[in-house]
Amino acid sequence: MEIVHIYTRRRSDFGRPCYFSDRPAEVCVDIQPDPSLAEAFMLRCPVDTPVQHGSEMSEHEVNTERVEVETRGVNHVEGGWPKDINPQEMEQTARFRKKVEKEENYVNTIVHLGTLMEHCVRQNNAIDIYKEYFGEEEEAEMEDEAPSAKTINVIRDPNITKRTAAHLSWHPDRCKKLAVAYSCLEFQQSTEDMSLDSYIWDLAYWDTRKGGLPVEVSTVEASHRDPVYGAIWLQSKTGTECFSASTDGQVLWWDIRKLSEPTETLVLDITRQGLLENALGAITLEFEPTMPTKFMVGTEQGIVITCNRKAKTPPEKIAGTYSGHHGPVYALTRNPLYPKIFLTVGDWTARIWSEEAKESSIMWTKYHLSYLTAGCWSTVRPAVFFTTKMDGTLDVWDFLFKQNDPSLSLKICDEPLSSLRLQDNGCIVGCGSKLGTVTLLEISSGLCTLQRNEKNLANAMFERETKREKILEARHREMRLKERARSEGQDAEAEEIPEESPQEALDRAQKEFFEVIEAELQRRARAEARHLDGKVKKRAGEEAVVQGEESELPKYEEESEEKDAAKVSSLQPHSPPPGGLCLRGAAPGPPARSPHRSSSGARPGGSHRKRGAAHRCSLALCPPDFIFPLA
Repeated sequence: MEIVHIYTRRRSDFGRPCYFSDRPAEVCVDIQPDPSLAEAFMLRCPVDTPVQHGSEMSEHEVNTERVEVETRGVNHVEGGWPKDINPQEMEQTARFRKKVEKEENYVNTIVHLGTLMEHCVRQNNAIDIYKEYFGEEEEAEMEDEAPSAKTINVIRDPNITKRTAAHLSWHPDRCKKLAVAYSCLEFQQSTEDMSLDSYIWDLAYWDTRKGGLPVEVSTVEASHRDPVYGAIWLQSKTGTECFSASTDGQVLWWDIRKLSEPTETLVLDITRQGLLENALGAITLEFEPTMPTKFMVGTEQGIVITCNRKAKTPPEKIAGTYSGHHGPVYALTRNPLYPKIFLTVGDWTARIWSEEAKESSIMWTKYHLSYLTAGCWSTVRPAVFFTTKMDGTLDVWDFLFKQNDPSLSLKICDEPLSSLRLQDNGCIVGCGSKLGTVTLLEISSGLCTLQRNEKNLANAMFERETKREKILEARHREMRLKERARSEGQDAEAEEIPEESPQEALDRAQKEFFEVIEAELQRRARAEARHLDGKVKKRAGEEAVVQGEESELPKYEEESEEKDAAKVSSLQPHSPPPGGLCLRGAAPGPPARSPHRSSSGARPGGSHRKRGAAHRCSLALCPPDFIFPLA
């Protein structure tokens, strides 16, 4: 409905006509400034002051007639045959067709339509009117545009005591209206003059046609025991069904025609025992109309629970869990173009999950310095999502363009942001703050226009990351199985070994100790004998070359062999005393080196034997008072 107003006015009402001519400007009045008033003025450059001498005329319309849009369809099976003609009978249809073709009106209509069709065919042969000839240039210009956003409106809480803008909702028709739900989430810090409507303890619904009071309210006994943080309408034949979730660990289904009690109840106990004391508190709800039997719940413990309402038993209604956050899950939403991909916001990160990979998220942002409070997907682009933080910052992520940092980061306000909602056309985003201020921003066209081949690229990235997580999950599962089998084998071996008495353990340890000592002494004796033998041969060769006294060489070898044999015999261990062992002398080790060496590398005669004897280890019997057990 278009409203048009025409304003008319007679020429005589404007006064005498004005005539203009080209002439230089003349100064009519020159008022000099007062020096005493100069200090009260501030110098500004430039100064722009508009002057309007004409009367302003404006129009304001309220409560205009609203256009009702309704979608209808026709099931067209076969032609436009009359009721008395059966389309399945070939004879009837042929007879009716011949009858119509003989009519003059039919011939004239065909001739007229043929002329129009011929014109359209010739035009289409000349140029394809449906082809995008300049699409590439427009996309190239759009890609060159830097991501940006501008504030178009700021809506403040009309209440004197400021409350948190807990939830935003755009009107589905034309997206020109925005509904804001205000509530106080800090119950202990509430003031006396704060409205009690901010506390949502019961379930109620309003009908704006019947005033500001709720039509019906659920009873306290049958409602949630904690505040309700999520309520979503369900798509049903009656349009009166909804379900809600609370931090008391329950999900309740309602029919607003009878709010005295819930129609169905689900306890969020992931152990599938149905115990309310083990239930996880629900913070967010997610429901996709294309999957009417499935929904998801974000909990205070950082776990996302997927549920199936149509399961036979209550334990089977909890289909699976996703764990990845260190704190409450403040936002949970599915990708509008790929429902199997969903976004969660909690602690310091935002994570992208796939229903096929349950052990870990497929993509995630970096850890921010501020806590994340809300998030949502773009309704137009599958690769763009939005997040808000406690420091009042709005981040816009485009992981096809940049994955480590947000494509656009805006400081909206100084207080924490609490809610976020995007228009259906993806151009305007609303951000609600802790003090009830709602900021509406219009983002640039590059962030709200589907790019060329973006769907294929985003789908390929989701599938690639999902496949990678599946491979890692299989690898981790295999490692856990191996570790479990190894631990079970060690436990079995420990059970097979018989227990031994303390005396048996003492005897076994004593025997092993003496065996180790004897083997070490024998090894050292053999090594020292080889070392002495090599040095003797080297010295004998030098003396034979220098002095030529070959007759003394056997005598020297005989003396050295006798001394070596004496040294080896001194290294043999004595029989240990029963029940104890004492080590006398220095620890076993190689012979100490002499500080004096000859130029040829050999020690002076006899010095290495004395120092070596001083550092040998000997075993001897200890007095009974000094014997210690080998426990």
